[in-house]
Amino acid sequence: MVTFPYNKKGTKKENVLVTEDTQSTASLTSPSDSESLGFGSVSSVHIFNDSKVADYYFKIYDDCKYECRKYFDPKFQWTASEERKVVRKVDLRVAFWAMWMFAALNIDRNNLSQALSDNFLDDVGLTTADYNLGNTVNLVCFILAEMPAQLISKKIGPDRWVPFEMIAWSIVAMSQAAIKNRSGFLATRALLGMLEGGFIADTVLWLSYFYTGSELTIRLGYFYVSGQITTIVMSLVAYGLLQIRAAGMGGWQWLFVVEGLFTFIIGVMSYFLMSPSVSQTKAWFRPKGSYTEREVKIVVNKLLRDDPAKGEMNNRQAVSFKKLLTSLADYNLWPMYLLSYLACMGLTSTSSYLTLILRKLGFSTVNTILLTIPKTAGAALTLLLMNYLASATNQTLLVAMLEPIWVIPCAIALRWWPGLNVNVWATFALLNVALSYPACYASLLALVSKNSNSVRNRTISQTIMNIMAQLSAITCSNLYQPHDAPLYHKGNEILLGLNVATFVALGATRYYYSHQNQRREKIWNSMDSEQQELYLQNSEQLGTKRLDFRFSL
Repeated sequence: MVTFPYNKKGTKKENVLVTEDTQSTASLTSPSDSESLGFGSVSSVHIFNDSKVADYYFKIYDDCKYECRKYFDPKFQWTASEERKVVRKVDLRVAFWAMWMFAALNIDRNNLSQALSDNFLDDVGLTTADYNLGNTVNLVCFILAEMPAQLISKKIGPDRWVPFEMIAWSIVAMSQAAIKNRSGFLATRALLGMLEGGFIADTVLWLSYFYTGSELTIRLGYFYVSGQITTIVMSLVAYGLLQIRAAGMGGWQWLFVVEGLFTFIIGVMSYFLMSPSVSQTKAWFRPKGSYTEREVKIVVNKLLRDDPAKGEMNNRQAVSFKKLLTSLADYNLWPMYLLSYLACMGLTSTSSYLTLILRKLGFSTVNTILLTIPKTAGAALTLLLMNYLASATNQTLLVAMLEPIWVIPCAIALRWWPGLNVNVWATFALLNVALSYPACYASLLALVSKNSNSVRNRTISQTIMNIMAQLSAITCSNLYQPHDAPLYHKGNEILLGLNVATFVALGATRYYYSHQNQRREKIWNSMDSEQQELYLQNSEQLGTKRLDFRFSL
């Protein structure tokens, strides 16, 4: 979190902060504080009010050839209504399209479970164990591709890499219609994992080029909700596609072809709709660009006054191997990585097997598809409310505890309720309530972005968060085993224990960050102004390890 060391009268404050790469000064305030100050008003309070700090950053931005550097203006002012207008415009061109891209990802990642309801396993000659293995292979390949994909994206730009990823995996997605055996199934699952890996971290990095820390929390909420909405819509689409029996293909084959074609179209459109940055929107097909010069200046200066570190690297600048290792060794972010693994558990295993469970309850293929809609709508609503609450309270880790608080009693019921799979509609109701839990991963992703304290750290931390999320998915894909069917008592017991661990880990992480803040505050305040200045100029501590950095909670 970064603002500045001077008040609006020019008197130097006692407490200061720096970012890792610039080591300049800033006051100890939270991200939400900085937003409420009104960065564009005449009386706005921000880091660049001090001319020396502004000059220092001018050099930093110029040296790294930051793409928006010519729009950086410490004295630039704008009104609140202008800012709201330009944010809405950015939402339409950036956040809205990111939702469409994430929707395409979710279509190709989740349509396999819909194909199950059309006897996909029997047609291809697969067992439940083969299905679990395929999911594991997909996730392993997804994880292995995460870091290379993110490093490539940082070098050539998400606006170039993400469309390539989408077009490539859409072709593989369509080819699933030709699967004939176990080998073909495993091969396509591996290729999809390799090509989809990195997409989420790449897209979040792209979004960070346009939004402040607090704005990103809400947009990530919409980003992930788009996945839930997609599931609802595609359930209805699957209702029709699975009825098709034409050209020698069954319903599940048409499902893969049509939905893969949709992703292909979105990928091609992304080449034209993804701009490298707010200052780089002009192209042969858009000669005037997407924003006026004043709008560009509002966005750029709003971003930099919220977090000056966003200009420390340009959007075509690679992360070196040495800096990669430094980011990986930043142990203060490790608790967040553990939370990513645990918090993504929820009831993911139950959700993955929902169509199979509903089929075994006696519902037809069509009704099974339709009956997955209520839980998806509920999950979308609770996820969005979770992110709004986290942003409004600035207490992400406390709000995130709502997930295990919701899931734990549901997991107990799934394990010990004697009416499970006996009372059909009561079982259906329990499953829908359980799977509507408020997932906290999106808000944790925004939190680790705030706490990274440098562009390089943010690039790597987003990738590791997603890797841990995929490791969580691998764990969940193997919790429900054939010998444990149909009630999956053992699997549900493990899920219960993991969600209890999630609750404890959230509390422990909040305590750790709070303790670190208090310890650093005490040390910092024990230093006189000269010692503080010497620390700022000479300390070799970097990133989250600096005494003048405070964690968001």
